[in-house]
Amino acid sequence: MDRARLEDLTRSFTETFNGTDLDVMMSYFADAAAVYDQHDGAIAEGLTAIRTAFQPQFDGDFGTMAFVVEDLFIDPDQDKTMVSWLCTFDTKRGRTGWRGLDILHFNKAGEIVNKLTYAKAKALQLDLVEA
Repeated sequence: MDRARLEDLTRSFTETFNGTDLDVMMSYFADAAAVYDQHDGAIAEGLTAIRTAFQPQFDGDFGTMAFVVEDLFIDPDQDKTMVSWLCTFDTKRGRTGWRGLDILHFNKAGEIVNKLTYAKAKALQLDLVEA
């Protein structure tokens, strides 16, 4: 894949996390053998497990989250990108957030086969927002 296509895929995928449509986000993943290596070390393998991992976020269980792209590295020879971002969200104690990054591995069709997420925070615990 060329650099421009990888950049477009990475930016548009990251932007889907600012919406509420889980189906749109899931459409970026390869049908078979997709893996999501989460910030806490948990591994979600396959589309059903990945959807389950993201469901609470897209349902708003953690409040309104926003991801802002800060930096993007592209390796067209390996079909990989690394996007760093700032995630903010509102909690019952006020606005909070953290920085993190995703390393994305794409297949030749432009689908994500591996998403590795890393977070930079003293303590990263998402509490469900009380109604």
